[in-house]
Amino acid sequence: MTRSTHHRTSVSALMAAPVLSATADSTVGRIKEFAVSPLVDAHHVFGLVLRHGGRLLLVPIAALQLGLHGEIRLQPEVEPEIFADNETILLLERDLLDQQIIDVNGHKVVRVNDVNLVWEHHPESAPHLRLRIAEVEIGLRGAVRRLLKGLPRTTVERVADRFKATPIPWNFVDLIDRDPARRVRLKIEQEGLARIHPSDLADILEELAPAERQALFQSLDEDVAAEALEEVTPKLQQTLIESLDSEQIAGIVEEMDPGAAADLLSELSDERSEAILDEMDPEERQEVEELLEFSGDSAAGRMTTEYIALPVQDSVATAIAALREFEGDVENVTEIYLLDDEQHIVALIPLVQLLLAPPHASLQSLPHGHLVTCHQEVNGKKVAELFDKYNLHSLPVLDDERKLVGVVHAEQVISLLRSRS
Repeated sequence: MTRSTHHRTSVSALMAAPVLSATADSTVGRIKEFAVSPLVDAHHVFGLVLRHGGRLLLVPIAALQLGLHGEIRLQPEVEPEIFADNETILLLERDLLDQQIIDVNGHKVVRVNDVNLVWEHHPESAPHLRLRIAEVEIGLRGAVRRLLKGLPRTTVERVADRFKATPIPWNFVDLIDRDPARRVRLKIEQEGLARIHPSDLADILEELAPAERQALFQSLDEDVAAEALEEVTPKLQQTLIESLDSEQIAGIVEEMDPGAAADLLSELSDERSEAILDEMDPEERQEVEELLEFSGDSAAGRMTTEYIALPVQDSVATAIAALREFEGDVENVTEIYLLDDEQHIVALIPLVQLLLAPPHASLQSLPHGHLVTCHQEVNGKKVAELFDKYNLHSLPVLDDERKLVGVVHAEQVISLLRSRS
């Protein structure tokens, strides 16, 4: 039985390597590029582009053979053809090296430093020789290989092997063949994007080059896009949505916290903001419009209208049902608020108390948390002072009639402090 053989190499190791003629040691040309046709086979190099004098020649991988010492030769009676570049061809050195891609596991943007390749030789298959794309190398090992390019291969590999390999499998890389710039990005299923924390996703968006940033943002589901948009700076928010139409933005804004949505729209022109509001569902629109009336530095400008408030006479079972039906960000719910018949807040119940109490118990009978409130016109500095002084998780906001109109969460205060630092 004839066994297949495999030999690992890389783009940087093969760059400028000679390709020899079939019967002599004369050089046909030196490797300049690695041509891939994503529409035909995105996992293998179909040909080497050689520089010979002032010309570029193309040699199919199937027309090559490997010598005993790793030298690359033409098969007998093979003549290279003139290389003709076109938009369907991806060249690994030109189009992939130094490109930004997303390291899914590290939740960060990285650059491609090298591409790991594998020579595959199987005498019983045709073509006998293939050059498979195995991984993209994003770590120091790939960078060292490129830095030492031109030195003897054994020397380069001996130095590079001192550094840990940091590869991303090639099957995670999506070749965007429809993109005139031939950009690359990682294949990330929507489920994978949804698992990335919004803050990490925001960091990724900020690190990406503009075109890649837009491509990634526009690929997100509306709820994931909304969470990421809440985490980025106002300037980047506007950059991300500027290429979207009003209907697309409205779909994202509807998924945002009303307070964050109001902050976003307040940074836009009146005409643009109104066009987006016109595309929103009436209920969400009304919530956001009410918040737009307040100063961004006031408690009302920082609050959200998504909270859980129940009549004081309700039971624990009712509160748990309300939690299950809550459509806002459940992670922000640390307390529920008890209201009297005039909608005045009379107590707050820490969420943990609900878990410890029997379902039939009345909310009023549970241990109450320390109640601190503020007026809707209180400025951001005072809000931050209250959070600091009382170590609050949330702060109920009251109107002139002392009715509950919203809640400021700790993350809004952190965002406020970061914007001022």
